Amino acid sequence: MSTLFVCLGALALLLIAYFTYGKWLSNKLFELSADSAVPSKALRDDQDFVPTKRSIVFGHHFTSIAGTGPIVGPAIAVFWGWLPALLWVVFGAILIGGVHDMAALVISIRNRGQTLGEVAGRMISPRARILFLSILALALWIVLAIFGLVIANIFALYPESVLSVWMAMPIAIGIGFWVHRRGKSITIPSILSLIILYAAVYVGVYYLPLDLALWLPDSGPGSYLNPIVVWTVLLLIYCFAASVLPVWLLLQPRDLVNSQQLFVALSLLVLGLIVASLTGSADLMASTEAVSTTIPADAPPIFPFLFITIACGACSGFHCLVSSGTSSKQVECERDAQAVGYGAMLLESALAVVVILACTAGVGMGALQKQTNSSEYSYQTSASGEKLVARDAWRTYYRTGDDGGWSKQTLAKKLAAFIEGGANFLTAIGIPVRLGIGIVAVLVASFAATTLDTATRLQRYVLQELGGTLRLPAAQNKYVATTLAVTVGGAIAIFAGDAPGKGGLMLWPLFGATNQLLAGLALLVATFYLWRRSKTIAFLAIPTLLMMLVPGWAMTYDLWYNWIPQGKYQLVAFGVSILVLQVWVFFEALIVWKKARGVLEPQLAPLPSVPGTN
Repeated sequence: MSTLFVCLGALALLLIAYFTYGKWLSNKLFELSADSAVPSKALRDDQDFVPTKRSIVFGHHFTSIAGTGPIVGPAIAVFWGWLPALLWVVFGAILIGGVHDMAALVISIRNRGQTLGEVAGRMISPRARILFLSILALALWIVLAIFGLVIANIFALYPESVLSVWMAMPIAIGIGFWVHRRGKSITIPSILSLIILYAAVYVGVYYLPLDLALWLPDSGPGSYLNPIVVWTVLLLIYCFAASVLPVWLLLQPRDLVNSQQLFVALSLLVLGLIVASLTGSADLMASTEAVSTTIPADAPPIFPFLFITIACGACSGFHCLVSSGTSSKQVECERDAQAVGYGAMLLESALAVVVILACTAGVGMGALQKQTNSSEYSYQTSASGEKLVARDAWRTYYRTGDDGGWSKQTLAKKLAAFIEGGANFLTAIGIPVRLGIGIVAVLVASFAATTLDTATRLQRYVLQELGGTLRLPAAQNKYVATTLAVTVGGAIAIFAGDAPGKGGLMLWPLFGATNQLLAGLALLVATFYLWRRSKTIAFLAIPTLLMMLVPGWAMTYDLWYNWIPQGKYQLVAFGVSILVLQVWVFFEALIVWKKARGVLEPQLAPLPSVPGTN
């Protein structure tokens, strides 16, 4: 019963916050109005700027921000105990993360859909624009390398997930044409697509797992033809196409379809959690300590590292890129910002709560049998015995090897903790564990895929804005910018690590601190927005200081005690660069702070009115 009480209590707090604090932010602090002009209508081009219903924008926004961050982060952090992780996830989302996301969305809507990096140039200083955009570019290349690796790991370790995830792409294109070109209702095709995709999960699990390790000529860990590398390349090719196509053709319908699939999977997980709790098979208190007393000797201190280990799910700087990069160009009514910005963040927090419970009470149920031995996949009769042995050796390497991090866990293990713990919950409602693994693996891969292609599009925007600022015409071309985005991200993912395809793991220690420092910068821009309008700033200023000091402290700790002594010079170079840029932006802000009070930033030309709109 403890598992159920903790889950329902956390979800109740998030729901109450949306209708109280969220409403106050919407009505009082940001004064959202249904009559305000929005860039999706004034700048409509049916490519990037497309006025879209709130439910569809919400689906895009939620699936884009809720990648594997709220899954991997809590899966690591629960080793400090489930209670600190839970408190940070719930109260961090309510008081910091939701405010951050909503502020970024509102400010971008009121600035022609510009990214916060571009807005910083007028809000703080022209130098701040270049510095902020440079940080965004570095952060997004880290995201592309890591999230490409995450999906590649899932496809390679859980080949039963591949069919359903890739089928979503052509289905989404069909829906895009059906709705946008023919003006038809999206209801029936979205329901049909949901049925097809879950049927594909079943087929992938029992009949057609797409396992590249059985087909590649040399799929060992040291080969550039191992499944991680091949899947990473294929994913980045897809991301290039997704970035340059109109949002209505692939991005919006694919995110809507994925969001429905994800809501079903999350509902099943919560239902399984409830049944497992009521029957006594899942016991949070018996599974792990609320506050751990058996922390490994080489682990960093809980403060500040808890707050960067769990980013997505509590507060994440990447969200400001989605808010001000893609979502702000699609919102058709300013008042939708509460649901899209604040509401989606709270829903991501709810996902993180389920992850925490799956990685503790779910894993502790003990219902799962190992899924990685050759007999599990013996139905793939076309493979030779040598291929099966090679594939299992490869899986063992990636599931049990040391990624060099303080947790002494591979990324695959962190993902498996949720996938296999979640599958345990599903067994409580009668779903076979093998099918349950397929359902949860597709859930994780779909989340990560939406984040990956959205991040590619965001990097294209950032590089185009940098090109305009630095007067580089070639970089302003969307095809050139997208090529640069995927090429650099792919090179980092494939070549930067100590083995082919492990570059994302090399950068993993940077992700948490960089992500949270980015959140601090976004909150700083939002604080200036309110300061220049003589509004109260405490609700943003306090989170700003927290999200700049804590991750800065964590990165400095890593530099001094880990990366420099261990000779990890790639991490040192990335880390020092990001810290220097961060401090520089902060001092740029201090220079203009006093004289900015009550003085509006240089304004853009008014948005043209659109006939027939309020």
